[in-house]
Amino acid sequence: MAALECDYLIIGAGAVGMAFVDTLLDESDATVLMVDDHHQPGGHWNDAYPFVRLHQPSHFYGVASTPLGSMHVDKSGSNAGYFELASGAEVLSYFEQVMRQRFLPSGRVQYFPLCRYLGDRRFESLVSGEVRDVRVRRRVVDSTYFKTSVPSRHERAFEVAADVRCVAPNALPLAAGEHRHYCIVGAGKTAMDTGVWLLDSGARPEQISWICPRGSWLMNRAVTQASVEFFEQSIGGFAAQLEAAAAATSVDDLFERLEACDFLLRIDRSVPPEMFHFAVISTGEVEQLRRIEHVVRGQRVTTIDAAGVALADRSRVDLPPETLYIDCTASAVDFKAMPTGPAFAPERITIMPVRMPNPCLSAAVIAFLEANYDDDDKRNSLSQPVPPPDDRLGWLRTTLGNMMNQAIWSQEPALSEFVTNCRLDGFGAVIRDADLSIAENAALVQRMRDAAIPAAANLQRLLEASAS
Repeated sequence: MAALECDYLIIGAGAVGMAFVDTLLDESDATVLMVDDHHQPGGHWNDAYPFVRLHQPSHFYGVASTPLGSMHVDKSGSNAGYFELASGAEVLSYFEQVMRQRFLPSGRVQYFPLCRYLGDRRFESLVSGEVRDVRVRRRVVDSTYFKTSVPSRHERAFEVAADVRCVAPNALPLAAGEHRHYCIVGAGKTAMDTGVWLLDSGARPEQISWICPRGSWLMNRAVTQASVEFFEQSIGGFAAQLEAAAAATSVDDLFERLEACDFLLRIDRSVPPEMFHFAVISTGEVEQLRRIEHVVRGQRVTTIDAAGVALADRSRVDLPPETLYIDCTASAVDFKAMPTGPAFAPERITIMPVRMPNPCLSAAVIAFLEANYDDDDKRNSLSQPVPPPDDRLGWLRTTLGNMMNQAIWSQEPALSEFVTNCRLDGFGAVIRDADLSIAENAALVQRMRDAAIPAAANLQRLLEASAS
């Protein structure tokens, strides 16, 4: 067999790996070889439930060179009035198109699906078992930083009796019609999507129970509409966020301010949430979820049997024997497994988030740095990791990290120009394309700029106070 060789060996063909390769193709003459254990590009989207949609508007997701969606504004449903959210099927079709119509025809990309990377520049075919070595002239690129877990693949942390039906959300559309009561298990965005889907599909609120271990702060989708058509909502929302960060006297006060200006939302106003995972939701979806009255908060499931659910505090929740349980407990991000070192190391790149919550833009920035800078110390100084948050203090660290990276990038003309003009930086495009001769627009931008430095200083103070 012919020996394999390339400049870059890419581990993973999900959104992050695809975004990295896309920018590398534009910014260099490098060749790449991509290895992925799925049968087609798209990473965890291959395992997603059928009613999943992007949290964010489609038009700043994916790879920089190729738009996703048509910037259509939904006219109905709980997302009415906002930009379309691509379905899982649309996202998979998009990445397949990028691979087949852009990457492979370039002659610079080799793609090996259904293959597992073994380390030491070797990979194994999941179909034949054949192991192949790769001669890598420059670096191995790891695009699996987030270690994304989805319900259809994860290992449950609770026991389920043999006479109980418990399914991943993937099986819900087919199973729903065979049951008359539903119990959602989990606290994250998958659980919320499941609740909204059940209600939108005709389930009555009293037919739904929800075991919700943690409350979550949620981003209001109104502030994520990165387009000049939504200038007031998006830029005004971020100006209000910075003003809240600048004025807050404590972490509690900060989140009260963020909720008061509608930057953040919560489902249950009586419960102070601790979790924050950048889940994005519309006010319409929040109102739907508030219709579910039987919500058990603060406890994790240990066992499910025909009579109901046993919880970690040894209490029980009795449920009808015909209940269908939907396991939404997979953690989208494995916080314990994420690397902590620099993005650039000898012979290796780890694609880390440098702008949260935008992994695609992060990957594009790291590819730009690899192609246009010669020194790893410089590259690493321009790509300080911004780890995804798990809780309220994580929100502070992430927001501060985003601001610090943006300030550093603004001092690098080539990098600043790339980010400003990159399709994946939707909010940079809003300011770039806005008509600032309109007094109201100029005033919002000035509010944001005036609050930036005080916000960064106060976030640092609040973090130091929390640590002590």
